[in-house]
Amino acid sequence: MDKRRDVAREIARGYCTLSTEGITTLADILIPYRVARGEKLLHEGDICKNMYYVEKGMVRQFYYKGGRDVTEHFSYEGRIVICIESFLKQNPSRLMVEALENSWLYGIPHDVFLKLVETNKEMSQLYRRILEHALISSQEHADSQRFENATERYVRLLKNKPEIILRAPMVHVASFLQMTPETLSRVRSAYVE
Repeated sequence: MDKRRDVAREIARGYCTLSTEGITTLADILIPYRVARGEKLLHEGDICKNMYYVEKGMVRQFYYKGGRDVTEHFSYEGRIVICIESFLKQNPSRLMVEALENSWLYGIPHDVFLKLVETNKEMSQLYRRILEHALISSQEHADSQRFENATERYVRLLKNKPEIILRAPMVHVASFLQMTPETLSRVRSAYVE
């Protein structure tokens, strides 16, 4: 229980302040997961029944389009991964979640958490903050794809989330930035900080 309490504190630190009672309430519902590198935490067609807090490691959300693997999001220590549409609607996901490193995650189960959200003000605030963060992150990524050129997208990622460039395979980084690996290589070699 102490480990789950520590993780609950870290989640609260990243999203909103929780009382000691709030930390305990969250810790009580956390489910530990160990995922090996290359293992899928969520397959296409699965229902996203958990939000996952990444304690250690890195995972990515991705999908296939036209036979190509397209990375949509990366999560690593201190961040939450959620297939938001599937989680909210409890419908099958078109996204998949794969571990890029051996990873330790903690699931926040949909049904149990949403029951708490209905009755517990702190859990309601935490849920809102997690969803706000996910939506803002998604919007920032979409705006970057729409309004920035390849170099600007790379520089933004390098400055805001260097962990991704340092740890994720470049083929996935290129996909995330919506460029070919060759274009990413040219951008990286041309970019001088």
